[in-house]
Amino acid sequence: MTGLRRGVVLGAGGVLGAAWSIGALTAIAEVEGFQPHEADRLVGTSAGAVLAALLGAGLTAADLRDHQRGLPLPHEVGTDWSYDRSTGGALPTRPRLGIGSPALLRRTALRPRRIPPLAVLAALTPTGHGNLAEVGHMVASVASEGGWLERDGVWMVAMDYDTGRRIAFGRDGAPPAMLDEAVMASCAIPGWYAPVVIGGRRYVDGGACSTTNVDLLAQEALDEVYVLAPMASFVTDRPRAVGARLERRLRRQVTRRLLHEAAKVGAAGAALTVLTPGPEDLAAIGANLMDPSRRLAVLETSMRTSAEALRNPRPDNLGIAL
Repeated sequence: MTGLRRGVVLGAGGVLGAAWSIGALTAIAEVEGFQPHEADRLVGTSAGAVLAALLGAGLTAADLRDHQRGLPLPHEVGTDWSYDRSTGGALPTRPRLGIGSPALLRRTALRPRRIPPLAVLAALTPTGHGNLAEVGHMVASVASEGGWLERDGVWMVAMDYDTGRRIAFGRDGAPPAMLDEAVMASCAIPGWYAPVVIGGRRYVDGGACSTTNVDLLAQEALDEVYVLAPMASFVTDRPRAVGARLERRLRRQVTRRLLHEAAKVGAAGAALTVLTPGPEDLAAIGANLMDPSRRLAVLETSMRTSAEALRNPRPDNLGIAL
């Protein structure tokens, strides 16, 4: 069927979330017969913002899959990029002492119900030392001469670190930014990386507002929306390790918010397909979404489980929000 307006939402999830999402993108292209880079709207948050930028530049799901496997991309895209090194490794360096955003904490005290819990945690977290320059360099290599993309409809979500306001760079009305700046801002995990300054304001990871931000598409008159949410899960496993158990608890909270946001898009008339990691994916991911040593295992597992979820949708592997 032609003429459908489609959106693809690429959620936060670190190094392994990106690998899982690329597996899911590959499955969408193969099973659904729809090439994600051709979507009318691409919304990326954190690691998903990197993927949104690459897809927005015309790279296909197969290109991203092959690059994860060590093959060169068909374009000159960040030739010095290393999945194992360029994101800073599996653990952050020790952050600076002190509260990251006193201004956001003051704002929270005045309007406690207006600021999401993860945003409050982000405000309390000390400022990180990590540098996203290599991520920015790779993204800049796909930007147009004007510093963004040749097409529109590609949004990178970040949070203003002093107000808690959600910003979708690339969307009408958003502050101006270069593509690499917007992606680095969306990826700046509080406590891990330093905030990214754009136009004199500090921005951090958009996942502090929402790990998917799918509700941004509620007014876009889309027919179909594919949501890839590597930090959510409709059914999880039962790990014994304390770290993994805490990670799964966070997943439950993320999943509740995801369903709340997706309902807004469904109410506007879009058919939603929501993919999340299932128990087999979670076993491959482990507890640390930034651990590059698990990347290829996560990719290969997601390609298989996501394809199965699309072919045989069940409550334990695929959520459909109507």
